[in-house]
Amino acid sequence: MSSQITADVVVVDYGLGNLRSVTRGLERAGAGVEMSTDPALLDRADGIVLPGVGAFSEGMENAGPFRDALCDAAADGIPLFGICLGMQMLLTSSEESTRAGQGDVDGLDLIPGRNVRFDGSKKVPHMGWNELTVEREHPIVEGVDGQYAYFVHSYYADPNDENACVATTDYGQSFPSVVANDDGTIFGTQFHPEKSGEAGLRILRNFVELCS
Repeated sequence: MSSQITADVVVVDYGLGNLRSVTRGLERAGAGVEMSTDPALLDRADGIVLPGVGAFSEGMENAGPFRDALCDAAADGIPLFGICLGMQMLLTSSEESTRAGQGDVDGLDLIPGRNVRFDGSKKVPHMGWNELTVEREHPIVEGVDGQYAYFVHSYYADPNDENACVATTDYGQSFPSVVANDDGTIFGTQFHPEKSGEAGLRILRNFVELCS
């Protein structure tokens, strides 16, 4: 753990996500971390992390009690960082539903857009290390252009506004691997920074600096 805590970060515990790895990574990056099942704690944080692995519909169902608190914190400008499924949940909707014919599942709608499945030209899930290409400036991607990160996903973000795309990665097609809202306070990575070595630690440090 870093000897000097520079920001207090709440990791949202809604039952889906590799919370221990995320917490360890944030602590190495200089954050004081609290894993919380209590939405009331979010408005007191310097920053919020929404991790996640698994299916979109289950994620949104489990995170239901946090929806209002997450949207309120985002409206107040508290930095909100979604990881993997957590990033996808920041968008308006996802075509990943629990059953055929269900239609799109609603997300948090903090970054307008939709999650779509990779087409059949490549094996899914997209799993393993892949390169990040930074498309525009944002504090979260400082120092990671051309670095490699670790991915596991079958769906990707398709934001309404191309400016929401901060970094891209190629997997038979170019897809957004880092997205952010207009203000830059709400953002997410499709990859797992906590599993992405030095590049991932740099991103977590960038986040902690943004929070402080």
